[in-house]
Amino acid sequence: MALTADGSEQKELTQTPLLKIWVPWMGCNLNRRRGSSVPQFCNSPTMIVMVGLPARGKTYISKKLTRYLNWIGVPTKMFNVGQYRREAVKIYKNFEFFKQDNEEAMNIRKACAAAALKDVTAYFTKEQGQVAVFDATNTTCERRAIILNFAKEKGYKVFFVESICEDPEIIAENIKQVKFGSPDYVDRDIEEAMEDFVQRIECYRASYTSIDDDKDRKLSYIKIFDVGSRYLVNQVQDHIQSRIVYYLMNIHVTPRSIYLTRHGESELNLLGRIGGDSGLSPRGQKYANALATFIKSQNIKDLKVWTSHMKRTIQTAEALGVQYEQWKALNEIDAGVCEELTYEEIQRDFPSEFALRDQDKYRYRYPKGESYEDMVHRLEPVIMELERQENVLVICHQAIMRCLLAYFLDKPGDELPYLRCPLHTTLKLTPVAYGCKVEPFFLNIEAVNTHRERPVNVSVNRNQDEALQTVPDHI
Repeated sequence: MALTADGSEQKELTQTPLLKIWVPWMGCNLNRRRGSSVPQFCNSPTMIVMVGLPARGKTYISKKLTRYLNWIGVPTKMFNVGQYRREAVKIYKNFEFFKQDNEEAMNIRKACAAAALKDVTAYFTKEQGQVAVFDATNTTCERRAIILNFAKEKGYKVFFVESICEDPEIIAENIKQVKFGSPDYVDRDIEEAMEDFVQRIECYRASYTSIDDDKDRKLSYIKIFDVGSRYLVNQVQDHIQSRIVYYLMNIHVTPRSIYLTRHGESELNLLGRIGGDSGLSPRGQKYANALATFIKSQNIKDLKVWTSHMKRTIQTAEALGVQYEQWKALNEIDAGVCEELTYEEIQRDFPSEFALRDQDKYRYRYPKGESYEDMVHRLEPVIMELERQENVLVICHQAIMRCLLAYFLDKPGDELPYLRCPLHTTLKLTPVAYGCKVEPFFLNIEAVNTHRERPVNVSVNRNQDEALQTVPDHI
């Protein structure tokens, strides 16, 4: 126990062996910010509140934003008020439910919004969430005022995201892609469903009041016009909100495909050695040639090709005979002192490190190296650029491909390090309305298996056989 300058006790720094970071002892000194009824911190929970007429892409934005924030390590959950309404009213009849003068329906809708807000509170207090995406139309000043008062009482920050679109083609496409898959229109005639939904939009339009750029200038918000042709940003409060704005200004809905593949089999892959910067094996070169043939057969318009700075990805790209861009951010995970070792050698020389990594593979950081969590942060610019681009082929590495795949498939951190990304297989990812379609293509060139399954025994006291039980075969 150490003493501070004023003679008070100060606890020593303690290191968490898993994360390799020093953690100071934290006192509990709460400060109240003026105008808030509860303690409010710079990292107080944030409510992202959607605003806009139906078929303006609000749920699409909500889902993408939730996926992105969770991927970068900000615990986020989406609350879709429409789902609460479907649970309260099992059978949807027609658009008349949404008329402003339908008092019974209006009471149900208010009760559903209140239930969703109650669940937001539970998420922040019981599940330690940081961001809640409140997905509803919120088209009236009254409804937004209720949410603002609720947030003020609880000490939450509020950031509005308003999607404004009057382009009939975009609206019609949104209705086709999303609403025909809605539970509201199961087994309904397409024309009938379309007409009903158009009438539903008109019910909301009658009372819709956009966020006012003068009256609401104290609010924090972003307005997105015509799916990203123009933006208006006001009063961004903190780092999280600035990242939200940056992300929303990069996403688009243009149809495209993203191709992910690892480099061809490398010389170190054959030996079961991790990391390093070796070249391709003979089979790896065959895969590079097969990949070139496959990509050519896809007839991809304006394809961009990205590689890491490492020899094996560059050699794979060279076979394509096209220009490619090198990204240092796409380099394989840095294994630090374990670079170019086999799993057997790591177990022999660093048995406790080997066990610690198995206990939490996502957060474990190699000594003098990186963790998967570190890689997610360095890959954020890559994700932003992938969202901006159209058709891209990314030639990368196993850990990198897992991180990218986890973003597109919305996989949590504990699953990310165990996603299967075999050599000599190309994945075609096609973003769809609320997710991502995945098509694997094995190009019929054999390669070693580099996938290590999650071990059962992760104790630091396990024996060598138990530690190496899931290690893949190699030369």
